[in-house]
Amino acid sequence: MKFPLASTAALGLLFTGFGATAADQPKPNLPTVKTPSFRTDTLSILKFGAVSDGLTKTNAIQQAIDASSKAGGGVVLVPRGHWLTAPIEMRSNVNLHLAAGAYVQFSSQRADYHLIKTSWEGVEAVRNQAQIYGRDLENFAITGKGVFDGDGGTWRIVKKSKLTETQWKRLVESGGVTNEKKDTWYPSAQSLKGSTIPEAFYLKPGKDVKDYEEIKDFLRPDMLVLDHCKRLMLEGVTFQNSPAWSLHPLMSEDITVRNVTVLNPEYGQNTDAIDLESCKNGIVEGCTFDVGDDGICIKSGRDEQGRKRGMPTENFIIRDTKVYHAHGGFVIGSEMSGGARNIYAYNLTFMGTDVGLRFKAARGRGGVVENIYINNVNMKNIVAQAVIFDLYYMAKDPVALVGESSAPPVIKAEPLNEGTPQFRHIDIRNITCDGADVGIMMRGLPEMPLRDITIENAVLQSDKGLVCIEAEDIRLKNVTLLSKNTMPVMEVQNSKDISLDGIKYTPGATLLMRVTGDRAKNVKLANTDTKAAKKDVEFGDKVSKKTVTISQR
Repeated sequence: MKFPLASTAALGLLFTGFGATAADQPKPNLPTVKTPSFRTDTLSILKFGAVSDGLTKTNAIQQAIDASSKAGGGVVLVPRGHWLTAPIEMRSNVNLHLAAGAYVQFSSQRADYHLIKTSWEGVEAVRNQAQIYGRDLENFAITGKGVFDGDGGTWRIVKKSKLTETQWKRLVESGGVTNEKKDTWYPSAQSLKGSTIPEAFYLKPGKDVKDYEEIKDFLRPDMLVLDHCKRLMLEGVTFQNSPAWSLHPLMSEDITVRNVTVLNPEYGQNTDAIDLESCKNGIVEGCTFDVGDDGICIKSGRDEQGRKRGMPTENFIIRDTKVYHAHGGFVIGSEMSGGARNIYAYNLTFMGTDVGLRFKAARGRGGVVENIYINNVNMKNIVAQAVIFDLYYMAKDPVALVGESSAPPVIKAEPLNEGTPQFRHIDIRNITCDGADVGIMMRGLPEMPLRDITIENAVLQSDKGLVCIEAEDIRLKNVTLLSKNTMPVMEVQNSKDISLDGIKYTPGATLLMRVTGDRAKNVKLANTDTKAAKKDVEFGDKVSKKTVTISQR
């Protein structure tokens, strides 16, 4: 059984829409993604005594994987049926194939899982080993039309506010414990205890795995972790109900993820769909994600540990993918301390995500995110921002809580250091959004502005239009901001070298643009009908009227 190579050869035609041509767009020049191939020898798990009653826990899947690998590799077949299994470990040269109708249920017995040293949320950590795990492997795959179910409710903490009264009553009656306020449910007393310890999962100096046993239940496993692996493929399979992150390739290369579905409850904490962390050379295509945290995530380690690792996520194509519920549709950060570069994302659809395109970092992260190209993205019913760049992440949640001000915080400059993050050279074209709180939000740091960002050919319907704070060399061209709040349509604060060309907006807007901040400089408004607004430009204190130039062709 062989798999076709994932090539970039056909990408010259990908940049279309809004009248754009391929010549208008940067073209990827990425290495060909190396894909796995396997012997045709097939082993069925039935040979190892598997029983498909959903009740009999079996080790047959692991036994078949081990036997296939020992024999030189091949296909391990999971037939149609309901299979209950303990966690499994992949092996090199094995294709684990789930037939249509195969339903693999991971054990709800927490004793079947064991703690290991690993990396999670970008730092060295102790966690329960993933339900599907592989380390230092090469040439392997998980394919087919079947389903993996992680029984995440065995592990996840649930807030009462996330459920209906009936759901909450049923959950509490199922077992577990609640906190003193009776507003959060925990699967066990161990889980509750772990929640009271700051940064409980961090592998702290002088500590070993055995020191974390008393909070083991709190250290939820990911569904799939592939650590330091090469030439791997995930194709066709559904992964659902993960205890934590769903798919986590870590420091791996030559990754193909094709036609995969990830499903998690909307309230599921940390249930990201896919986290590509410090990975190199890959393609994600044709996938469907509906989860409780971020959808498509690009990461590379956190703070000092991430910078010391120094492994960016680079050379990826992400295309033809849909994201439903998620905190963010396409996300870079916030753990991006090793950097991210050469990412091409196109033909994406986000429906009901909190944020659409989300770039996030914070002081202390460090790292450089650059050469990111995004094209043809359609969004609907976005809760917060359709597009956000935020170097001040965690200062304020993108979705304001009831009674909380949505105004951005005041930011004071700090000295540059290795922990100063950078976002630059980012190109976004041909996007639409039907419904959001903010169309475009840009918030850099006074000591490190956002730099060299293009947004071209966009139609965004939102409550607010553009907010641009601490940014340089920003270009918006042929952007339509159909905002309900037009006081103003565009807010520019402490930013310079801003080009706004061919801007369309809600007719009869109260104020087209407000420019504030003593560092505001060289804001150009071109080929825009300023007379459709009641007032074109308003200036803040200490801002010269010469800061803004208005021109027509």
